[in-house]
Amino acid sequence: MPEFFIRRLSRWQAEQQRGPFADMFVEAYEGAAGEEFRDRQDFLRRFEDDVQQPAFDMVVAEGPQPMGCAYGFRVHRSGHWWTGIGGGLPSDLEELTASGQVFVIVELMVLPSYRRTGVATRLQEQLLVRTDAARAIALVAPDDAPAGAAYRSWSWEDLGAVGAGSRSSALHVWTRPLD
Repeated sequence: MPEFFIRRLSRWQAEQQRGPFADMFVEAYEGAAGEEFRDRQDFLRRFEDDVQQPAFDMVVAEGPQPMGCAYGFRVHRSGHWWTGIGGGLPSDLEELTASGQVFVIVELMVLPSYRRTGVATRLQEQLLVRTDAARAIALVAPDDAPAGAAYRSWSWEDLGAVGAGSRSSALHVWTRPLD
């Protein structure tokens, strides 16, 4: 396992480093050839909105170079984040979001050369350690088997797919209580 440390960023620090995070996004997800610019621009647009959310929190893993990052925030059912998800959320999750008791991991990315080394595990643990929300959620594309396997190994529960929205055609909701 490589040596690395986890560093928490303030909202201001995250905004100041948005370009390198967009570059990391492109490298981590290795999209379709020729689509890198569009993927980067889409990430920057989403990140600009996400960093402004209440209770935004971000952690980065660094060693000799950046290895990955994770960020998220508390969500409210009436907030902009849910509008792109569509229907189909379980009623208990809807109730918790209405009271602001859900923290969503919006992004958890690790560069390919550092995958399966414990970086993602430490990132999600450190991201969630400071929140006092009752539940954490993450949305994962159904065809992202490695992400699903990671959440399963961390004892998250797959609640199944939720309806289509602007963020994706269908997403799996992974959740776990926060104690």
